[in-house]
Amino acid sequence: MPPATVAEPAPMRILLVTTGLKIGGAEHQVAALAQEFQQMGHAVAILSLSAGREIDLPTGVDVIELNMRKTPAGMAQALWFARGLVKSWRPDVIHAHMVHANLFARWLTRIVHCPPLVCTAHSFREGGRLRMLAYRLTDRWSALTTHVSEDGRGGMVASGAAQADRIAVMPNGIDIDRFHPNAALRGATRARLGISAGTRLALNVGRLVPEKAQDLLLRAFAQIDPATLPVHLLIAGGGPLHQSLTAQIAALGLASRVTLLGPRDDVPALLNAADTFALSSDIEGLPMVLVEALACGCPVVATDAPGVREVLHDQGSIVPRDDATALAAALDAALRHGRGLPTEESVRRAHVVAKFSIDAVAQRWLEIYASLIGAAATPRTEAV
Repeated sequence: MPPATVAEPAPMRILLVTTGLKIGGAEHQVAALAQEFQQMGHAVAILSLSAGREIDLPTGVDVIELNMRKTPAGMAQALWFARGLVKSWRPDVIHAHMVHANLFARWLTRIVHCPPLVCTAHSFREGGRLRMLAYRLTDRWSALTTHVSEDGRGGMVASGAAQADRIAVMPNGIDIDRFHPNAALRGATRARLGISAGTRLALNVGRLVPEKAQDLLLRAFAQIDPATLPVHLLIAGGGPLHQSLTAQIAALGLASRVTLLGPRDDVPALLNAADTFALSSDIEGLPMVLVEALACGCPVVATDAPGVREVLHDQGSIVPRDDATALAAALDAALRHGRGLPTEESVRRAHVVAKFSIDAVAQRWLEIYASLIGAAATPRTEAV
């Protein structure tokens, strides 16, 4: 008798709703899922509440940008447009990402017949009391709410934004074929950046915004003595704090040892070039940049922001938030050790590959979608 085969899920029409398509972890996850779903044979459309995009999106995916104004009239107009999209495109499932898109999609279910709605929160702090109240009051309008981390889920439950039995944890994923150790890429990237063989390189990747706390990282880095350890720090990312961080670098006398790279599209190359990745954040959801760093075999030093322990476990050093001295000591020790042997790189990579590969995460999402669609299609029977 031939072995039993596992039936592939029927092709679905998946509508992804996002607050925006600028550079950010949640936005990159939407793009990655869209690509995976499409490659698996499903039709995908992306509805963005704001106009403009800074990330690459797969060809063949319908992208609709609303440019929604932050007024009641703008909200109503955007909802009416989305209503028409649902009626014409006829998705089998709607999956919203980030707080504004989550609340928008929930309100959308009130004005048009919608398929099952999944809402995913990406940040530990989705907002203040009013947003948490809005989440709580609209909770029943979604079939499922998820958070990318256990810490984040706990925060949502504690704030009353979601009931414990109605919110699950579903991590983000990365393209593990794009993030992997590459000795040749390491050498070429360090040469291009002008980093000598004897210099240890620290790297931070993230938006230049208060919650990423790069000011703390600079204060910590200033405590490392370049006379005993030649070091250089690269910070990749753009944001509103660029000017103030530039001024801080000058005030600390770090202009020759710190470089603000601005937004970059070569993060895998930078992670291979680095000897240590440093995360200084106060707030995270599930810091996927740590997953990317470990997948590239790069050692990690991080503050204990929400979600960090879920990624690192014993594969990195974790220090208290807002403690520059502790961060400096851990960063100094990690830089002195360096990347270590290829076997150490392999252990770091193996730690994250199984749980955080985008193909495995996308497959889990498809199973969730299929389950919700099946439950919605099953008629309820009244108790006798």
